[in-house]
Amino acid sequence: MASELMLLLAPQPGPLAVAVIADLAIGDPAYRLHPVRLIGDALVNMEKWLRAIGAEGYGGGCVLFVSLAVVSVATVALALWAALAASGSLAWIVHTFVLYSLLALGDLLRHVWRVEEALACKDLSAARQAVAMLVGRDTDGMDAAACRRAAIESMSESLTDGFVSPLFWYGLAGLPGLVIFKVVSTMDSMVGFKTARYFRFGWCGARLDDAMNYIPARLACVLIAAVAVAVPACSPRKAWAVAVTQHAVLPSPNSGWSEAAMAGAIQRRLIGPLWNHGELVTDIWLGDPHDPPAGTRDDLTRAVTVTLGGGLVAALLVEGFLLC
Repeated sequence: MASELMLLLAPQPGPLAVAVIADLAIGDPAYRLHPVRLIGDALVNMEKWLRAIGAEGYGGGCVLFVSLAVVSVATVALALWAALAASGSLAWIVHTFVLYSLLALGDLLRHVWRVEEALACKDLSAARQAVAMLVGRDTDGMDAAACRRAAIESMSESLTDGFVSPLFWYGLAGLPGLVIFKVVSTMDSMVGFKTARYFRFGWCGARLDDAMNYIPARLACVLIAAVAVAVPACSPRKAWAVAVTQHAVLPSPNSGWSEAAMAGAIQRRLIGPLWNHGELVTDIWLGDPHDPPAGTRDDLTRAVTVTLGGGLVAALLVEGFLLC
């Protein structure tokens, strides 16, 4: 039974294909025992306990990661073991469902398109609300063009940590690798802030998130440039050139690659004036200075097409890797 459990934890092409199709067709499943929700709940409780015993620094953050990783992987393994005891088929269904639950391309595209649907109905308020679900900046003063730019930026960044990275770590280390990536990603989202409260405690999660997204972010850049070859009005040459020369415009060591590549691919400038809590954060533009700012329905449509194409190519590459 131990060998069968190890096989269930390993990456498999069949469940991956089913999970990707389900993710695109249905979107992220909403249920109480969703792995990311359970990781988040466990993180909150562990943080309270660690702070109660005074472990609020770098060491506490590291203990938080190790504890979450061990508990999360053990929980998945236990669920697979229990399913395997009942039926081998049930165990593979559980494997596939966990994998499906941890992919997020379908939901990402749906969230982004809600912005366009609202703008098509001339409902700027609804578009701003939809954008607020994607970004952490002020949205009250955004016009339609700014809403579309923000959606494109969030989508291109999330292509990496929402889909390419999960595929990458699943392909390399199966469900344990994928679950550990989600632990790190959840830590970065919940405690990886550069504030007095989390500067030291959240350091471990933030740095691990940078490390685990490092290769996938650059792969996402290559995927965007490659897919741009087949999308009308897109430029693979600009995608690569802008990514190489401007990825460091953003403070993150990873997100700049896919965002810059997207700006070059759709031949439109991104970012522009950003406000947070009423203060101007930046007014830097990302992209070829000769290109106009993104802001039309066609711009968003091209970006969605490139993102979907990049995700599908990534899935096919991992499938091919697992079949070899």
